[in-house]
Amino acid sequence: MENEIKPNKVVDARGSFCPGPLMEMIKAYKEAKVGDVISVYSTDSGTKKDAPAWINKSGNELIGIFDRTGYYEIMMKKVK
Repeated sequence: MENEIKPNKVVDARGSFCPGPLMEMIKAYKEAKVGDVISVYSTDSGTKKDAPAWINKSGNELIGIFDRTGYYEIMMKKVK
C-alpha cells in the first residue's frame, strides 16, 4: 500500500544529524500546500522519534515510518 502514495516533496537529509532532518522537514512543510505529502530521508535514528512528535504536535498526519535500505523514510501529510 505504501508504494501507492507518492510524495509531492522529498527531503533527502541522509548524512545529516538531529536536528537537521527535522529542520529540513519543517522547511518543506512551510513551503508545501495543504494536502501535500512530504517524505524525509534520514540516516539519523533520532529522526524516527523527533519527526513523528513534531508532526503530531503540529496537528498534521503521520503517514508512516519506513525502514529503507540504509536509511529511514518518514512520510507526512500537511493538513493545515
